[in-house]
Amino acid sequence: MPIIHFEEADSPERTQIGEGLVKFARAADRLETGRPEGKYFLNHDEGCGVGGERIEAGDEFFFDTETGEVLCTDHGRARRED
Repeated sequence: MPIIHFEEADSPERTQIGEGLVKFARAADRLETGRPEGKYFLNHDEGCGVGGERIEAGDEFFFDTETGEVLCTDHGRARRED
């Protein structure tokens, strides 16, 4: 499964996603629904799954669809190269 790159987080807590990522977000227990500003969201409020770095609004980040981890830029790029 791929590691998905997000160019910009919507907020420190969540980023809106499309239907193509719903099954991965649900499997990782990161899916949020029912918000007035959109239908599906990826929750990333705990920050990077490797180092704990906070994902701020406007930050790029990665979502590892295999492990369910959200990764900061440095850890996401490193994992993609592996």
